[in-house]
Amino acid sequence: MNVRASTSARRRGGGNALHERPIGRGLDSFRAYWKYKYLTLLFLPAAIYYVVFHYVPIYGVLIAFKNYKFSLGILGSPWVGLDHFRDLFASGGIWPVFRNTVIISFYKLVFGFPAPIAFAILLNEIRLAVFKKAVQTISYFPHFLSWVVLGGLAMQFLSPSIGPVNIVLQAFGLQPIYFLADAGWFRSVLVATDIWKELGWGTIVYLAAITGVNPELHEAATVDGANRYHRIRFITLPAMAPVITIMLIFAIGRLINDDFDQVFNLYNPAVMEVGDVLSTYTYRMGLVNMEYSFATAVGLFKNVIAFALVLTANAAAKKFSEYGLW
Repeated sequence: MNVRASTSARRRGGGNALHERPIGRGLDSFRAYWKYKYLTLLFLPAAIYYVVFHYVPIYGVLIAFKNYKFSLGILGSPWVGLDHFRDLFASGGIWPVFRNTVIISFYKLVFGFPAPIAFAILLNEIRLAVFKKAVQTISYFPHFLSWVVLGGLAMQFLSPSIGPVNIVLQAFGLQPIYFLADAGWFRSVLVATDIWKELGWGTIVYLAAITGVNPELHEAATVDGANRYHRIRFITLPAMAPVITIMLIFAIGRLINDDFDQVFNLYNPAVMEVGDVLSTYTYRMGLVNMEYSFATAVGLFKNVIAFALVLTANAAAKKFSEYGLW
């Protein structure tokens, strides 16, 4: 009877049982880490990297709230509170670069985000293994080159005098275009070169999701008369949906960010009006003008917006689908 009574009490949801569950879960997690201790050791270098290079530098955020002097250090510099943020919002210089950042990032999201998805699907449909590996290798290669190299290649390719693009345009009787010095074309160049650099590398995650599909599903669909388009639409894309959702959340979080290396190596005074972004503005204010506190305030402002975008995108994804970051 005592055993039955205690069992029934636990089933009725006694308060103590609820408090004991997290402890049990914690012990189970610890046992799991200890059981797979060698895998945990493999994970430690990555954890140490993020702690040292991503979490410890957060200490430097204090500069945004101080009148930072290099000779005094971070702790010795006087506090100024929110003065730098007031100057940031009061000055007119931040809003043009903020607008340029959002516009360029939005173009990259619209045109650059679907590109690796479509490319991964096309690669998956290639049956000749040698050709498939060759295409993958060629498409991955630009990712491993710096923007110093790729920027030089882009300048040569788009040169109005010797660039192949303008040579083709002149062959059709058209006037050469100064792509990198024309404000109307510069944003398009940024989007196109970004897709060129990251297209192949971005397909890796999506190809991994595709290879996880059970081949029997495709075989059964083929027996039922489904063509290749139907199999992509009703089997491949639904299998990719969780990965696409997570990558989209990350992409939306990067709307306020930009690729400093790309813009810095491609822009020039002729396109500053449409090409100057937050990272180049921060570079000029912090390293050129040596206004370290103001530049830190700009960076913190940008990161807060990025974090808010990630939270919003994740909430929207959870509302309209069953997938999300947490």
